[in-house]
Amino acid sequence: MTNYITQEGLNEFKKELEERLETRKEIARSIKSAKEQGDLSENAEYSAAKGEQAENERRINWLKGIIKKSKVAEKACKEKVEVGCFVELGKEKTGAINKFQVVGTHETNPAAGKISYESPIGRALMGKTVGNKIEVETPMGKDEYLIKSIS
Repeated sequence: MTNYITQEGLNEFKKELEERLETRKEIARSIKSAKEQGDLSENAEYSAAKGEQAENERRINWLKGIIKKSKVAEKACKEKVEVGCFVELGKEKTGAINKFQVVGTHETNPAAGKISYESPIGRALMGKTVGNKIEVETPMGKDEYLIKSIS
């Protein structure tokens, strides 16, 4: 299965990977310094550095996998909703307006208005055009939205 991502998201992941590769070097220096202090069985500095190293390596491997396996979504955002598009929705019941960016699964950040194309709203939006109504099942029941704009 293809993991779609926005170009902006891919750039952010690449930047984080570069930073973590630099952090790797700093952690290695910390471990070397801690080893030089002698007995490792009671060396809190060494234990902390090894824990930090494990977490950093886990994240590096995750980032490399995402970067390698993801495909940048080519967005046109003129006629229909695609990954990367900004969508303005009007809630049918209340008239409230929400603006979202449809992004890849790993870029999701609801607080920043970024929703996954695999989320219930994201799935309902994909391929739709301005003026289309969508219905989404939420924990609070069904919500209906009208697509006001796509950019």
